[in-house]
Amino acid sequence: MPKYLTLTDYAQITGSAPIKRQTHGWRAKCLQRLVRLDMPVPQTIALSFAVVREIATGAQMNLRHLLGHFPKGQLLSVRPSAEHPQWGGPAAILNIGMNDEKHAEIAAAYGEPVATALYLRFVQSYAAHVAHLDPDMFDATEPCLPALQAALRDYEAETEEPFPQSPAQQLADVLRSMARAWEGTSARLLRQAKGAPLDAGLGLVVQAMAGGIGAGESGAGLIRFIDAETGMPQVTGRFKSRGVHGQEAMKNGADVLYLTRDKRGPSLEERCPEAFAELLRHGEFARRRLREEMEIEFTLDDGNLWVLDAVTVQRSSRASVRVAVDLANDGIIERDEALMRIQPKALSDLLHRQVDARTKTELFVRGIAASPGAAIGRVVFSSTAAQACASRDEPCILVRRETTPEDIRGMHSAQAVLTERGGMTSHAAVIGRGLGVPCVVGASGMQIDERRKTVHAAGRTLSEGDMLTVDGTNGVVLIGEVPLLEPALDDRFTTLLDWADARCDIGIRANADTPADARIARGFKAQGIGLCRTEHMFFEDDRLTLMREMIFADTSEDRKDSLERLLPMQRADFIDLFEIMQGQPVCIRLFDPPLHEFLPHSREGMRFLADALDKPLSEITRRAEALSEFNPMLGMRGVRLGVTIPEIYEMQARAIFEATVEVSRRATPIAPEIMIPLVSAMREVELIKSRIDAVAATVRSRMGVDFDYRIGVMVETPRAALRAGDIALHASFLSFGTNDLTQMTYGLSRDDAGRFMSDYVQQGVFPEDPFHTLDLDGVGELLQLGAARGRKAREDLTLSICGEHGGNPESIRFCRELGFDYVSCSPFRVPVARLAAAQLVIEELG
Repeated sequence: MPKYLTLTDYAQITGSAPIKRQTHGWRAKCLQRLVRLDMPVPQTIALSFAVVREIATGAQMNLRHLLGHFPKGQLLSVRPSAEHPQWGGPAAILNIGMNDEKHAEIAAAYGEPVATALYLRFVQSYAAHVAHLDPDMFDATEPCLPALQAALRDYEAETEEPFPQSPAQQLADVLRSMARAWEGTSARLLRQAKGAPLDAGLGLVVQAMAGGIGAGESGAGLIRFIDAETGMPQVTGRFKSRGVHGQEAMKNGADVLYLTRDKRGPSLEERCPEAFAELLRHGEFARRRLREEMEIEFTLDDGNLWVLDAVTVQRSSRASVRVAVDLANDGIIERDEALMRIQPKALSDLLHRQVDARTKTELFVRGIAASPGAAIGRVVFSSTAAQACASRDEPCILVRRETTPEDIRGMHSAQAVLTERGGMTSHAAVIGRGLGVPCVVGASGMQIDERRKTVHAAGRTLSEGDMLTVDGTNGVVLIGEVPLLEPALDDRFTTLLDWADARCDIGIRANADTPADARIARGFKAQGIGLCRTEHMFFEDDRLTLMREMIFADTSEDRKDSLERLLPMQRADFIDLFEIMQGQPVCIRLFDPPLHEFLPHSREGMRFLADALDKPLSEITRRAEALSEFNPMLGMRGVRLGVTIPEIYEMQARAIFEATVEVSRRATPIAPEIMIPLVSAMREVELIKSRIDAVAATVRSRMGVDFDYRIGVMVETPRAALRAGDIALHASFLSFGTNDLTQMTYGLSRDDAGRFMSDYVQQGVFPEDPFHTLDLDGVGELLQLGAARGRKAREDLTLSICGEHGGNPESIRFCRELGFDYVSCSPFRVPVARLAAAQLVIEELG
């Protein structure tokens, strides 16, 4: 049995092993399919992974047997055929067999320029990729006879032997060089970075050259039948005339033809209408039989068409969605297969504007891609400046060392955010994803000078007002204005997600803090709000002043007075949320952050606050210092505020219940979910629950309306997970906040870990950034224990996850396995979660 298979003779080779991607590679398998579809494929032989490995170790091939499959004097090409096209491979070598004798033969038939161009290209390729000589030595500007003669002399001078004239030796050297190149260290590391296993094999495809050098219309081209950026049906590609006709065309500056009729110049459709029509038929046939949009590499030889190769069109995310949906609508693939063809994370590209990859750009700085999308704007260094730009309808980029809750208004006003510090769950990252604002964090290669209002990186200094483009999808910041592609939320996108919903078996909610967030979530068909962080509602100017009054109040009555004035605003927020969600569940987290976050940090801000509160500056400064903490994330925040300053939670509970009554009177009755943050002890839940129940009783009595509500706990501390059985006795639901839970489990600051996390991942300390990908071994075990103990204590306990991991496919898989009821994620990640959840179901059914 031969170790290589002639594709065109495959069916006649008795007892030969079949060609498979796993043994011969994707290109060999694709060519075999084209042959079976009766396309005009030149004689082709596929060498298996095993044969190529033997060649790499110096084993001798029976080249006489291999060459015997081709006519004598036939020029050949050798192309790589790895198992997956993305794994790459050595460069293809064309025109093997060109020598002095073949040059004279072609020159006699088609002219010396044609022969010389073929020979010179082969010498250049052979010298660079087989003999490993400096390619610059053979980089002739014009394919003329003196250039060819010089290249042959240079080859002999460098190798101390003439250029090989034997086709068998040329082929053997090419095969050996390509086989060994695959085994090289650089090639191995490169393909492993693309996901290839350590033992990935390489196949080689030896194919007769359909030279495209005839006297009639001859040449080589590439045709695709869709626009690679949009996925719309459109014939694109190129065709370059060669041979005698091509030489004449080059004299007239028209050697490259358009494929379809075009006012700008001659086209293949006009010159060779029969060949062009045949290409269209092959494209449609390949689409239906190979169930993909293919691009076809072809040649014409005296007007006769040859198909050299056909590969899947490399396309954008938006094109991939359109192609998958269209193939399913045309009955070529099933809907489930269409769903499985789209990477969930690729949907993010469709939700936001993106940098046009075809554009040349200038890098300013790199960081962590924290919130996808791209935006252009002028550099500003403060929230105040961002708001001023917004008032003038000027787009801006907010550049900060790191953001705090005080920057919320500026982030709302900016088109994008760039920070020097932070990681995937830093304040800027979390809020950026929630707002759908592109964000790059942890850009440690830049230095900000707030006094001079400049930012320096990569030898460039930008001042406030200079233009930047932030690419939050790829984590890069570019100088100036870069062309952007608009979002693609078209009917194909909607159709794909409707198909996903039909398969999804876990709830998908959104983290939404404002009415604007809720509208986005509703538009993306979230099944409710799984986390509403109420503190973000207090940073508007009128509310911030009242919050500060409350913080500086000396007595409980004074605090209640300030909170009483905040109550109508908070109630209005909840009314908006309930009405937007139209009866879907809304889970409201009670106030969480430490109070010092609502105080100004500058001396100027302190003076302004002293004037606003009519208090001495010394008292303002003294109180601010008293509220500061050594470790605020582990200090007076969350439920601890609710226990020690109960007036805050009582006001919020009243606002929730009054909004519930108001909306239920006008629309669908609702049952709000109230979540207590940062719990670590059962007694904390008992205390807060009793106070909320008391407020509910008061509102029911005063308004004369009954209503339902649920009280639950946000599990963010390891102790809460471990004591979930006790806590569940007083809670209707447990929602795991994996941002803080990861932080506390690891003992890492989520805002500072970005400084060293890449080193940790590269050196194998952590397999992935635990703030980006849920740690199933450590944090995951706490989720598993908490879920099991909670459900054991209370069978009807609702379980969910509402941290930033909630939108990751890996986290959704884990939550489904644990029997969670829903996941909640940023509004712009809801489509990603919907598709990921559907794919998990399809996998199980498969």
